[in-house]
Amino acid sequence: MLRFLTAGESHGRALVVIVEGLPAGLPLSAADIAPDLRRRQAGYGRGRRMAIESDTAEILSGVRHGETLGSPVSFTIANRDWVNWQYTMSVEANPPEDAGGAHRAPVTRPRPGHADLSAGLKYDREDLRDILERASARETAARVGVGAIAKVLLKRAGIDLASHVIRIGSAAITSTAVSFEQIQGITDEDFRCVDPAVASAMKDAVDRAREGGDTLGGTFEVVAHNVPAGLGSHVQWDRKLDGLLAQALMSIPAIKGVGIGLGPGVGEQPGSAVHDEIVRSSGRPSGTLGTISRPSNRAGGLEGGVTNGEDVRVSAWMKPISTLMKPLRSVDLTTGESSPATIERSDVSAVPAASIVGEAVVSIVLASALLDKFGGDTVGDMDAAIAHYRQRLERRLNRGSGPA
Repeated sequence: MLRFLTAGESHGRALVVIVEGLPAGLPLSAADIAPDLRRRQAGYGRGRRMAIESDTAEILSGVRHGETLGSPVSFTIANRDWVNWQYTMSVEANPPEDAGGAHRAPVTRPRPGHADLSAGLKYDREDLRDILERASARETAARVGVGAIAKVLLKRAGIDLASHVIRIGSAAITSTAVSFEQIQGITDEDFRCVDPAVASAMKDAVDRAREGGDTLGGTFEVVAHNVPAGLGSHVQWDRKLDGLLAQALMSIPAIKGVGIGLGPGVGEQPGSAVHDEIVRSSGRPSGTLGTISRPSNRAGGLEGGVTNGEDVRVSAWMKPISTLMKPLRSVDLTTGESSPATIERSDVSAVPAASIVGEAVVSIVLASALLDKFGGDTVGDMDAAIAHYRQRLERRLNRGSGPA
């Protein structure tokens, strides 16, 4: 079982991560984590924070001479902006007056759509900064780091992941059959969209929102390629892989909906237009089952909570960012007076960045499912189990095979 914990506040000293369950012998270094941390910081519509931070991971434990030890892996991601927040975010009850950064006033005007009010009441915090610092999407940098490690494990099993942006505001691609190869070929980090014309429309939409002091949400899709059949389980609700993927994606800040394969579209079509037929392969098979093929993948690679050998395709719907430069109405919790909501440094749109976070959490779930099925205290044990399983599937699926 692969599990992890993160700690740290948005403007604290650092984010801290502990990852447990990695087998011994997995080649790993900070260089494996760096590219996805950089990708998360890209995207048109990001705020000034991304110009300050340059995220890098420092591995503290669980790796020796470039290989995992089987013990927990821990790493940190330092917040470069900490120097400007040392007084406000001090751990000490009475920080020295000469501590770095401004002496910021308490936050008392909650933002609609954010955790400020709900969690502030739950934890009885007078200064809502105690809430917003942890509820901030800054924490997702830690999850992207864990996801990058998970990708190293998945890559060993031949599994690759990619993501793309389907919609920002009203600008959206119309194709429902974007191939994994098309997504892998994206070079535009501003919008991560396969259609340059739609990317241009997305830019216009973000610019209009910025000028109006508003924000925009959107939709992205994550695709996992070459996933073997048999990950997950149908036997208990909490082992169903589609449920685990949905929970992981919904845990990303601002995600309000998740779809698998056709997603909500399954409610609009008859069964004959939704379910993927099972046929003998003729020519290049579409999935990982060799002699068995699917002419379509409307199920998104999952049936009954179990991967079926096709690409795993999951989509997520992101609401607009909660901080508006023209703030919505709120109430000052100290005075009880009506007041505009607090303004915090924020993004106009973060859908492209959210797609990278989506890749990360999907990678974590799939890596955990891979370890659940193939186990092993070492990557050699896992490799052998995967090879044996593939041989078993090949024998089973070739039984009685003949012309299509």
